[in-house]
Amino acid sequence: MARGIGRFDPRKRPAENTDIIPAITDDPVTGEIPFNAVTDAVAGEIPLPDVEPDDHDDDVADSEVEPADADAGEPAGDRRDRLAELRGHTARAVTVSWQRLVHLSVLVAIWFAGQLRIRVPQLGRWLRPRLTRLVAAIAAGLLLCSSYPRFNWWWAAVIAFAVLAWVLTRPATTPAGGFGYGLLFGLAFYLPLISWISILVGAVPLAALVLLCAVFPGIFGLAAVVVRRLPGWPIWFAVLWAAQEWLKSTIPFGGFPWGVVAAGQTEGPFLPLVRLGSVPLLSLAIVLTGCSVAALVMEALSWWRTSRHRLADTPPAVMLPALCICLVLFLAAAVWPQVRRSGTGSGNEPTVTAAVVQGNVPRLGLEFNAQRLAVLGNDVRETRQLADDVRAGRAPQPDFVIWPEDASEIDPLLNPDAAQEISVAVEAIKAPILVGTVLDVPGRSREDPAQTNTVIVWNPKSGAGDRHDKRIVQPFGEYLPWRGFFKQLSGLADWAGYIIPVKGTGVVHAAGTPIGVATCWEVIFDRELRDSVRNGAQLLAVPANNANFNQTMSEQQLAFSKLRAVELDRYAVVASNVGISALVTPDGREQVRTNFFTPAYLDNQVRLKTTLTPAARWGPILQGLLLVAAVAILFAAILHNGWFNDLHRRLSELANRGGPAPERSDDDPPGDDVVADGDDGQHSAPHGAEKGDL
Repeated sequence: MARGIGRFDPRKRPAENTDIIPAITDDPVTGEIPFNAVTDAVAGEIPLPDVEPDDHDDDVADSEVEPADADAGEPAGDRRDRLAELRGHTARAVTVSWQRLVHLSVLVAIWFAGQLRIRVPQLGRWLRPRLTRLVAAIAAGLLLCSSYPRFNWWWAAVIAFAVLAWVLTRPATTPAGGFGYGLLFGLAFYLPLISWISILVGAVPLAALVLLCAVFPGIFGLAAVVVRRLPGWPIWFAVLWAAQEWLKSTIPFGGFPWGVVAAGQTEGPFLPLVRLGSVPLLSLAIVLTGCSVAALVMEALSWWRTSRHRLADTPPAVMLPALCICLVLFLAAAVWPQVRRSGTGSGNEPTVTAAVVQGNVPRLGLEFNAQRLAVLGNDVRETRQLADDVRAGRAPQPDFVIWPEDASEIDPLLNPDAAQEISVAVEAIKAPILVGTVLDVPGRSREDPAQTNTVIVWNPKSGAGDRHDKRIVQPFGEYLPWRGFFKQLSGLADWAGYIIPVKGTGVVHAAGTPIGVATCWEVIFDRELRDSVRNGAQLLAVPANNANFNQTMSEQQLAFSKLRAVELDRYAVVASNVGISALVTPDGREQVRTNFFTPAYLDNQVRLKTTLTPAARWGPILQGLLLVAAVAILFAAILHNGWFNDLHRRLSELANRGGPAPERSDDDPPGDDVVADGDDGQHSAPHGAEKGDL
């Protein structure tokens, strides 16, 4: 319940405490639940202490009450004069304070302007040779973001990495510059991509998360500059990016895979590749294609700029990048028929009817958490509507029903009212319901609470059955790492829950069907549903709670469900409390979906699948090979660049001279401030860069 605000009393008597209690009544016509705020006093009126009446109460205003230190015998007129004088002194003091603040602000502004006069020319000289690369890095990040929902411009990701590759292969770009350009690319990518987080936590936590995410593309940029002089650099760039995505999906606090390149390809022709090698292979293919396009263009331009008499003797080195592009296209085309057949079915696969209930919540934002019974009531009402339509022949009888995450935030194993509501829905639909709920962990004290985010199979006769406890919990939302530390930084820390992860198989059984469950946050991690399929899941269920965010977030999360459907060759059933709920086929198509923030249900047949795709079998092995390759490539590049020899030479000079080595020698790198964008035309390809350019 929302807290009421007490009225101010000039005599400082205690304010009345009021609570806003939502009054829930069913509309007899529409059946909806309007929410009317009814103010109900929770404390009785507090009487004022008895005070003797003052002789001047009738003719002296409250603002002219005698100060506590006034002489008792002082006339009322003198007291008013003293009060006026006191107010005058106070006003003058406030005016002086404001004047001093203004003067200080003017001085700071003058100092800052002076610094700008000094720094702006230096900044201009620094920006001039780098401006093109800075703009290109920002444009590349924005292009990559546009490949995601809601734009779904899958081709923009290829262009984004072509542009980023051009930036990182400039001879003027040093390793430190590579980190900076990668960081800028990451900021331009993640800020618009996950801006919906600010709806829940505000701008400052959003900025911190965006900066943290951008560090990983920065690391990629640094590593890319290190390996760019190796032959076949587009391949090594792609391997390094795949390793960077794994690192970001692992640390810190379990990782944050949101933003993998593969999630922006659900509407593109490269999507079938996820069936072969999971998310890492699809991301690698997109980066490899973009970098190969950049290599082709740069090599062709460099060859064209070469003098005419050398054109016939030095044909452009386009074989390797062209081969990489053809290989990616060939693999995608080869896998596509299998993916398409999986979506249409082979004809001999068993079918079940799965229903999804989207009950909706009273309003967007955290307020719905205070109306837990109303949220549960909405799901019950929509389930009963489905049951009515089944009896009327307007919908098929479902074998089971999937409710959203947190459909019952009241523990139904401890609260008989919540259990009764769920049982009413189960009896009405005559099928088991997968109920998303929050359970208290037994034996934990109020000072050390713990809960589980659980999906329970609620059967018509026996009640609670199989359960899936969330195995990957969301930091800073479902739980707070380093709680004591972060509570000192922000009051938002108190919003975090006490959900703990629980080991399990990731599979529940409803009406004899093994269902792999990934609750909301879990769907973005490769291992969650892959383990479920390995443990026998024939259908995927993704219950979600998206009421804290907006439709863009729901669209992006749905893209991950499409990835999992194609990757694991399973139908995916997405159940969200506010949308978007959907049934996704194994070829990544939406069989049916709901609108955002509307009560609805879905009721369709889906096919049960038992095959194990190459991604399900060997996905972790491929990921491990890519990590080993990334480390080996970095080590080989350091050897190839002669950095160990340079380090040995500098140490020897230091030991022989007994003092510091000279700041710069003829073999030292020229530095990022020496070479301008326009100075490297003849060395546009990385293999043409001089040794000192690194």
